[in-house]
Amino acid sequence: MGETDKPEMQEVRQEASMNHSIYSADRMTHLKIVVVALVAGIAVAGFGISARSNSDDYTQTARVIKAGKPVVVTSSGASTVR
Repeated sequence: MGETDKPEMQEVRQEASMNHSIYSADRMTHLKIVVVALVAGIAVAGFGISARSNSDDYTQTARVIKAGKPVVVTSSGASTVR
């Protein structure tokens, strides 16, 4: 019989336990989270700046809407005084 025939002699592989808490994470995990957040923030800011400066016309105009006559909208013909 060979060595692989004995189940008691086989190597038992243990997996590292996964900790899902940010409070008990080690320093490298915190550093990875900070780096990913920083890269994501820079990417969002860069996308916003590039989308804003793609227009050739840099002037901004405001449209003024003049008010007309007052309009009353009701669901019935009776008026309510409060």
